Amino acid sequence: MKILSVFNNKGGVGKTTLTYHLSHALAGMGYKVLMIDADPQCNLTIYSIEEDVIHDIWETEDPFIDEGMDATKNAMTQDGLKKVLSTPRSLHFIVKPTEEGTGDLDYLPPPHRLTGSLDIIPGRLSLHTFEEKVSTRWPDAYRGDPLAIRTLTRIRTLAEQYTSQFNYDFVIVDTSPSLGALNKVIISTVDGFFVPALPDLFSLYGIRNIGRALSVWKSEFEVLYKLISEDKRKAFPERFVSFLGYTIYNARPYANPTYKWNLAKAHLNYAEQIPAAIRKYVKPELRNHLTDALLDYPIGGDSIMFTHNTFPAMAQKYHRPMWDVPSCPTIESGDVGTLAGSRAKYEATKEAYKQFTTELLERVKLL
Repeated sequence: MKILSVFNNKGGVGKTTLTYHLSHALAGMGYKVLMIDADPQCNLTIYSIEEDVIHDIWETEDPFIDEGMDATKNAMTQDGLKKVLSTPRSLHFIVKPTEEGTGDLDYLPPPHRLTGSLDIIPGRLSLHTFEEKVSTRWPDAYRGDPLAIRTLTRIRTLAEQYTSQFNYDFVIVDTSPSLGALNKVIISTVDGFFVPALPDLFSLYGIRNIGRALSVWKSEFEVLYKLISEDKRKAFPERFVSFLGYTIYNARPYANPTYKWNLAKAHLNYAEQIPAAIRKYVKPELRNHLTDALLDYPIGGDSIMFTHNTFPAMAQKYHRPMWDVPSCPTIESGDVGTLAGSRAKYEATKEAYKQFTTELLERVKLL
C-alpha cells in the first residue's frame, strides 16, 4: 500500500478535482483505493457525496464533537454506540479520541463506499480543532510523549489500519493548501506527493514555499527521530516523504498552437520555469529517485493539462467522474442538451486520466 497526496500551497489549481479523478482512475484500473478528506473545507467530501448523506453523517456525530467523545459514549447504550460505529463516520470523529487524549474507538467505522473499489472517509468542518492539538503537542513529541507521537502519526496510522482491514492498494489524502501544523504531519508522513500547477507566477511561488517548508519539516523530523526511542520511532514511516514531480493542470490552451504544449508564450514561459524552481527549492534527497528527464517533464504530459471548462462542475453536481456524467441516470432536464452535445468530450477524459495515472504509477514504483 502507498499513501499519496496531491499538494500545492497555491489554492485554486484544481487539486481536489485532480484527487477525485485520480482516485477514480486508479479504481477503474483495478486498484482498491481509499480517499481521506483531511481538508477542513471538505471539498473532496462535497465532490463525492450527496449533501443529505453528509448531513446525516455530521448530525449523528454532533454530540461526540460538541460535547466530547467519552461523555457522549457514556451517555449511550452499547447498542446505540454500536449503531453509530457501524456506519461511515467523518475523519474528525475518528481522530477525536486522539484529540481528547482518550482511548481509540473499539473498532473502525466503515468508510463510505463510492464504487466497488473506491471508498472515502469524509471530512468535517470542525477538523481545525484536531490541528490545534497537533500544533500544541508537537514540542512534547521531542521528549517522547506517547500522546504527542500518537497525535502526529494519527492520519498515517489510520490509513494503515483501514488498509489492514479493507486491503487498499492506495490511500489518497486530500489536504488544504495550508503549510500549517496538520499538513506538516500529513505531507511529511505520506509516501509521496506531487504538485498540480498552473503555468503562472503564483504556482512558482507555491513550489518555492513548499520546498522551503519541506526543508524545515525534514530537519524537525530528523531531530525528533534522534531524540525518541527506537520503539517509538516505529510509529513513523521509515523515511521522509518523496517528491513525485509536477503536472500542469487546468491551463488554457492557446487558440493558435504555435508554442510547446499549445500554451500561450507567457504561460509557456512560466511552465518552463517549474523544473528549475523544483531543483532550487526541493531538496535533492526528496527527489533523487527521479531522473532529470522525469523532473523536467510534467506527469502525464499534456494529457490532463488543459481546462475542462464546466465538466468538473457537472462531475461535482452528479458526484461522478467526468467520463461517467453523460451516463448518469438522474440527469436534470436542463442539462440533457448540454451533455448530449459534449458526450464524446466528457467520455474522452477517461483515457486522458488513465494516461496520467499510468505515468504517475511509474514514478510511484521508484519509491
